[in-house]
Amino acid sequence: MALRNIRKYGDDILRKKSRKVDVINDRIKTLLGDMVDTLYEEDGIGLAAPQVGVLKRIVVIDIGDGVLYKLVNPEIIYSEGSYIDREGCLSIPGVEGEVERPQIVKVKALNEEGEKIVVEGKDLLARAFCHEIDHLNGVLFIDKIVKKEGEGGK
Repeated sequence: MALRNIRKYGDDILRKKSRKVDVINDRIKTLLGDMVDTLYEEDGIGLAAPQVGVLKRIVVIDIGDGVLYKLVNPEIIYSEGSYIDREGCLSIPGVEGEVERPQIVKVKALNEEGEKIVVEGKDLLARAFCHEIDHLNGVLFIDKIVKKEGEGGK
C-alpha cells in the first residue's frame, strides 16, 4: 500500500460532506489499505477519507486495543452518556481541546467485504467513532471544543 498526504486545517476539503460509497471495489480496498498505512505512519488512532483528500464515507480506527476498524458508510445509530476529554487531530497538529462526546456509541457500517456490521464503542473508541464520523460531515473537533489547549484553533 501507499502513504497518503494528510490534509491540514484550512484545506477546503475538510469542510465538505463526504459521499456514500455505492460499491466496495478494488479501488476502495486500496484506499482503505493506504489509510491504514498512513494512520500507523502518523501514529494516530483514527483517520477519515477526507483527511487524505477523498470525499468518501470511509474511516479507519485503531485505538491500540488490537482491533483495527475499517468502516464504510459508518453511521451512529445509538449513543448513551456523556463525558469530556481531550482530543487532537492529525489534520490540526499542535492543537488539543476538551470535547464532550457520548460515552457509548453503536455504529452501523459496511466492512471492507461489503458486509453489514454493527460495532459498539465505549470511552476512547466511542470518541474516535464520533470524531471520525464528524470528519465525513465536514465537522472538525475544534468546532466542539469546550476548552482549547495549544496553538492554532478556530
